[in-house]
Amino acid sequence: MLLIYLDEQALSADEREQCYRESTQLAHQLDVAGQYVAASPLQPASTATSVRVRAGKRVVTDGPFAETKEQLGGYFLIDATDLEEAIAIAARIPMARRGTVEVRPVVHLADLPD
Repeated sequence: MLLIYLDEQALSADEREQCYRESTQLAHQLDVAGQYVAASPLQPASTATSVRVRAGKRVVTDGPFAETKEQLGGYFLIDATDLEEAIAIAARIPMARRGTVEVRPVVHLADLPD
């Protein structure tokens, strides 16, 4: 999983649209290479709802759980043979030039639906 973090206020509308275009192109390139699984930008953190269960009670709050300089802005789920290949793909994500792309392996559980 390639998690894309950025300061949501750092991009103009034009810059955001350019990022979407470049990310879509990358997704198509990864698809042709057989490495694309899924990708999507996320709505701003201000639209988030956080859910926690404490002492058996559901607690729902608006917004993200933690205050940070960078927010989770989107993701790519890819099929990479190893960490080096995943890092090489992460470096191709447009927001790697302005934010941070976290590379994190996914745990495969056999009983999950496909």
